[in-house]
Order: sequence, then C-alpha cells, then structure tokens
Amino acid sequence: MFDYDLLVVGSANADLVICVERRPGAGETVLGSDLALHPGGKGANQAVAAARLGARTALLARVGDDAHGRLLLDSQRAAGVDTAGVLVGGAPTGVALITVDPSGDNSIVVSPGANGRLTPDDIRAAPAAALLTASRVVSAQLEIPLETVTEVVRGLRPGARFVLNPSPPRELPPDVLAACDPLIVNEHEARVLLGADVGGTAVGGTPEEWAGALLALGPRSVVVTLGEDGALVADASGTARVPAVKVNAVDTTGAGDAFTAALAWRLGAGESLADSAAYAARVGAVAVTRQGAQASFPTADEVAAG
Repeated sequence: MFDYDLLVVGSANADLVICVERRPGAGETVLGSDLALHPGGKGANQAVAAARLGARTALLARVGDDAHGRLLLDSQRAAGVDTAGVLVGGAPTGVALITVDPSGDNSIVVSPGANGRLTPDDIRAAPAAALLTASRVVSAQLEIPLETVTEVVRGLRPGARFVLNPSPPRELPPDVLAACDPLIVNEHEARVLLGADVGGTAVGGTPEEWAGALLALGPRSVVVTLGEDGALVADASGTARVPAVKVNAVDTTGAGDAFTAALAWRLGAGESLADSAAYAARVGAVAVTRQGAQASFPTADEVAAG
C-alpha cells in the first residue's frame, strides 16, 4: 500500500517575473512591467500541480529560512501538499528570474540557492527515506544536484515508478537512465542528451528518431513534448503522437511542470502512457491560458470542463 500517489523531489524557487515587449539582446536594456513574485521551481510546481488534480502528493526539497521560503511552504500547504520532506536552511531560497513576451514565451535564469544544498545525505535520512518507500510514483528534475537524483533512484521502493524531466539537461548516468519510466524531454533537452545528430540533419531528424535514440540510451519509456505540435510517446511497443490542445497562450511558465505532474499521476493510477500524456496535454493547455506558474494550475474539475 502506498501512502502517496506522487513524491516530487526537486527545486523550490521564488519566481521573479517581468513582462516585456521583447527580450533584450546582448548589452541591451528594455523596460518591462512591474515585478511580480510567485512561488515556483520545477519541483514545487509539479507538487502543486499534482495536488490540485487530486493526487496525494508530497514534496522533498530545500528552501532558505527566509521570506521566499515561507512563501513556498505556504503555497504547498494551501494546495494540500505534504511538506514534511521540505528542509529549511543552509542557503537562501532559490530564485528564478523570468521574462515573458507578448506571445507567452519565457526566458528563465535560475539561482539555485538552497536547491543546490539538497544532498544525497538528505535523501538517505528521515523523513526522506520514509517518503520514498511510501510513494507509488517519484518524479525528479535537474534543478537539484545530479548526485542527489542518483540517490533517489537508489532509494526507490520495488514497484515504484520513476519519472524524470532532465531540465536543465546534462549527461545522465546509466543507472538513472535505466530507471526512467518515462524520461520526459522537450526538443532542446532531447538534443542535449543525445549529444549528436540523429537522422543525419543539423536539427537532429524527426521526433520519432529522437525518441528511438533516447530509448537506446536505456530508459523504459520516453515522452518528447513538442509545444504546439503536441507530444510523442515511445516505449518498447512503439511510438504514438499525442495532439496538442489548441488555446490562446498567455504565459507558458510552469506549463511543462503541470504536464509532467499530470502524466506522472495518471501513470500511477494505471493509465497507459499515451492516455496519460493526452490528459497531461489538457492540463498544460489550461495552465498556459493563465498568468504565473502555480497560480495557473487547474483542478481536475477545471480540466474536465475545458
């Protein structure tokens, strides 16, 4: 019996957001909107997204003993996330500096802060070890140290499922790749992980070719998100396209995190990879029609109504 549908191990940041008419080039200054402060970070975002959908969710992360850390803890608790695994102190809370253009596209620079102090020792200690053994699905990203993610994989309970979004992307060790079910990447992350052209073209061939090459690295399944073109899912049985849900995007911040959380939750509930990705696409579509990251995440009822 699992106590949690999803345990998210990852980052928690304060998002500092400015809307701009266009993002600046090198050496250029542009004026933007008033500064907005939102709770964010890929790990914290995924936990809130899953909890809002109805998943029994816990977060394992580290924040600073500061106002930004309190903001993040308050947001998690308000969404119904179990924060027993959120450690406090060691460094200031991580911060993400985000610019959003009129199309809703964003550029992000992250100062890891306390996220970089979430260590393998933290994963081995209580309550983290207890959370790992109590969770049906465990999701992680790479805004925390890679060695910490590796320790998460080592601590997985038999029968648990591991989901990884390698963002920001970097080369992954074989044991982490082998645990991924699925590995969730966008186009940029796929190309970085592959480290070479696929299909003989400068852009790396087709998404189907990327997925095949990624599977050859060892993960049990792969999801490639393709923005307005939807997503592609792949495992040993083959590949399938998942169409996008057409909406007018306002802000894409956090949409990928909402997608990953929804997919991980539905996989844990026993749905197929393709069906889980189709549901996740609907969740992400609702999120991009609203400003902010966590504030944009829908409930299950809102997804059904959309």
